[in-house]
Amino acid sequence: MTPNNNRKKNHHPQPKTGESGREVKNMTTQENIEQVMDEVKNFLLQKNIQYGDSVFNPVRVFSKVNKDEQLKVRIDDKLSRLMRGNDSMEADEDIVKDLIGYLALLLIAMRSDSQ
Repeated sequence: MTPNNNRKKNHHPQPKTGESGREVKNMTTQENIEQVMDEVKNFLLQKNIQYGDSVFNPVRVFSKVNKDEQLKVRIDDKLSRLMRGNDSMEADEDIVKDLIGYLALLLIAMRSDSQ
């Protein structure tokens, strides 16, 4: 019996990768949410350590506005960068992760203000 040359060979497509270069896996939506939120959580915790909790304990050299307003200014800056599409400073994915982080910090600030 001769092999069928018309039969497709076992072809494994190249895995798709996101902007960060990480492989986009065939996961459920819930698994993707968990993965992304874990990544953002670790990113936010790393930034918090790196910048010395500057959101909730700022040095206050120039600005005297409250932490909610400071966060809103940072969110505005990130949105502006994203809308302009200038990735010479940082990639869109990094801007989105920063935005998610700032929005989480804003939620924390709002909750702490209401107590």
